[in-house]
Amino acid sequence: MAVIPDLAELKESWRILLLSVMGIAISINAVLLYGFGTLVVSFEQEFSWDRSAIQIAITFLYGGAVFGLQLVGWMNLRYGLKTVTIVSLLTMALGYLACTWFIGGSIWTLYIAFALLPIVGMGALAVTWTQLLNLWFFKNRGLALAIGLSGTGITAAIIPNIMAWCVELWGWQAPFVMLCLVNLLMIPVAMLWFDLPEVQITQQQNKNNDTAKTVNTLSLLQGMSFREGCVSRNFWICNISMSLVVAAVVGMVTNTVPMLMDMGYSVSEATMVFSTFGFSLITGRLFVGYLLDRLWPPGVAAVSLIMPAFGCLIYLLGEPSFAMLTLAIALIGLGAGAEFDIAAFLIARYFGLREYGRLFGLHQSLITVSSALAPLLFAAMLSTTGSYTAMLIFCSMSTLIGSMLLLFLGPLPQFKTQT
Repeated sequence: MAVIPDLAELKESWRILLLSVMGIAISINAVLLYGFGTLVVSFEQEFSWDRSAIQIAITFLYGGAVFGLQLVGWMNLRYGLKTVTIVSLLTMALGYLACTWFIGGSIWTLYIAFALLPIVGMGALAVTWTQLLNLWFFKNRGLALAIGLSGTGITAAIIPNIMAWCVELWGWQAPFVMLCLVNLLMIPVAMLWFDLPEVQITQQQNKNNDTAKTVNTLSLLQGMSFREGCVSRNFWICNISMSLVVAAVVGMVTNTVPMLMDMGYSVSEATMVFSTFGFSLITGRLFVGYLLDRLWPPGVAAVSLIMPAFGCLIYLLGEPSFAMLTLAIALIGLGAGAEFDIAAFLIARYFGLREYGRLFGLHQSLITVSSALAPLLFAAMLSTTGSYTAMLIFCSMSTLIGSMLLLFLGPLPQFKTQT
């Protein structure tokens, strides 16, 4: 087992890696999810909309993403990955600009805008950038995915501050203009750096003479067909496993601060504990990505995704110390940071790259539905029981079951190397 990453592969494809970090950082689900809080008060003051009603816009954003994820895989196969991505960056920019005059009056204008944005920008969603990384990296695939998906951490760190600054200076329309410009600036970078690795095929010209032909197309990649993948037992193991883990992580992320305040901690103390989540998320993502390239992937995945279960158990101890609570949220962050990387890695390795876009898009659609439904379940549990105990038990059990399910994936199938 090589301890040091393959530097030759990283040196050859560093532009693809940097481009993917940038693409994931400005993908609409990351930007509007992390920056949405800066828009809520502005919408409330400008249009007198109820704050709780404004929050529903995120549900419409997820709904639009589900549709876009299903469509983009087919579009990539038909028109080409690079073409769809560049066109999507342009339409995404125009979509942001259109929001400045479309949103207003009825709150349904906000809902419609948020539902349409991930559809018009479908080619710039995270699934595109993970597909590009999977195509270019093999020996360092897990690490490359981890680095690329760390773009969301960059988004979480800087986008809310930039959007808040724009709102303060110019009003709620300013962040949409800023996002429009960012997508436009991304287009020339994508045109220069976005490329697919060459696939070598052999065509028989006559009985005794074979010649190699090099092409650049997704249609010639090895792997299962979309139908084969959809009916595969392993595909549904991945879907069920990740849905259980993500539901638990969403519950813990959205309820940690109020749960700590119920324990008697102040807002500042609660947010200080929660700040550990971001650091452990990035750490877990990079460490797990490194191990995925070197050890049996389902085993690495199971160990990393079971960590949130231990975090939930710490909260159930009764009166855990401040240090133990900090450890608990760090364990939850380790699992949350690894989930997306693991899913992208497993789909590529177990089903090949031929229909990666459509299969991973379907997988992410199911995960998105799970993310949207989880808060409703936890709200019902809290309303019924009056405490967070039922939610913590559910989260610990779902992460335990979800992580263990991955151990049933079996050995990795062998698909022909493409590059």
